[in-house]
Amino acid sequence: MVKELADACHAAGLRFGLYYSQPDWRSPDAFTADRHDRYLAFLKRQVTELCSNYGQLDILWFDGLGKSSKDYDGEGLVKIIRGLRPRIIINDRTGLPEDHDTPEQRVGKYQDHRPWESCITICRQWAWKPDDDMKSFKECIQTLVRCAGGDGNLLFNVGPMPDGRIEPRQVERLKEMGAWLTRHGESIYGTRGGPWKPTQTTASTRKGNFIFLHVLRWDGEQIVLPDIARKVSRASLLGPGPVEVRQANDQLIVSVPPAHRDAVDTIVRLELEGSAMDLPLATLAPSVKATASNVYQRMAHEYGPEMAFDHDPDTRWATDSGTRQAWIAADLGKPISIRRVRIAEAEPYAGRVGKFEFQYRDGAEWKTIFAGDKLSWDFQRAFNPVTAREFRLNILDATDGPTLSEIEFFEQ
Repeated sequence: MVKELADACHAAGLRFGLYYSQPDWRSPDAFTADRHDRYLAFLKRQVTELCSNYGQLDILWFDGLGKSSKDYDGEGLVKIIRGLRPRIIINDRTGLPEDHDTPEQRVGKYQDHRPWESCITICRQWAWKPDDDMKSFKECIQTLVRCAGGDGNLLFNVGPMPDGRIEPRQVERLKEMGAWLTRHGESIYGTRGGPWKPTQTTASTRKGNFIFLHVLRWDGEQIVLPDIARKVSRASLLGPGPVEVRQANDQLIVSVPPAHRDAVDTIVRLELEGSAMDLPLATLAPSVKATASNVYQRMAHEYGPEMAFDHDPDTRWATDSGTRQAWIAADLGKPISIRRVRIAEAEPYAGRVGKFEFQYRDGAEWKTIFAGDKLSWDFQRAFNPVTAREFRLNILDATDGPTLSEIEFFEQ
């Protein structure tokens, strides 16, 4: 089966890569006290075969999260692989850093010093499931754009059905994305992320003397960004319609008439008087006004509630040790229809939050949209659309001080 797949990819001129899960859930030897060495020998034999018998192999994508390099003999494993395939790409799940990072089911943070790719499913789970909830075209494109804007790559998972075919509706979604890239690919292919850090509202990519500003959501008449240290000589839309760009008072202000805004991604091409590639990264202010009942040792600059809305998984809102009840609220500035939320407890503190309510403000009253018994590092919940300006996570019970890295609201 592997040979047939390898031969087909090579014949079509496609790069060929393989996924390998080191935690073997069927092996009687894996991770046992007295037979694990037998499993490691088996693992190395299989990997040697994969690197030897099927022609050019470009990527080995391991999936051994949660264990150390010692558990897999990562150093010995990588030595075998690179001896057989010196130009291969290996991900970071051997317990060693290797070539790139792999944030899972989320868009990675902006990172331009080391390659990364987000591994994300086209539906809600890995592998194929009948009637699984497929991501909308808008969500797919915006995920792609935010990965590129963070200087990363998107690995978009599509699982085959039992007969080997890709589900037709997923094929159509991929074709839609391909058609979009045919029209707008210059803003994605061959670019680097920046110079503005991505948010739920905007992302940016750059190439040569050009910046491509991706406006994913219009919260007002204008998009206001920190100015850059280059003059914009010309601005245009990737698509029909006018655009106005002004640089004044340390701000870059972009205006597009509503009739010419794209509901998925309005792309503004900025041509600069000089290179866009050496511009420093500019961080946007959080898109929401955040408040909370408690902040760790009153260190608001480092652990304030806005850290949960800054689209950076490495920052966090934290509460004092011993805190068992707390709340964090977001003011979006205007009523927005929300139908899904993602709440991420900061690792390694995930699992502290027990009972909670997710709420919205209706006048002077907080009304509960849904309640739960446990959060995690990647809690997600869809619900019937709720239009409101303010939303709140009300934590009713925690084992210790709650700490959250991200809360994200989705209109789709």
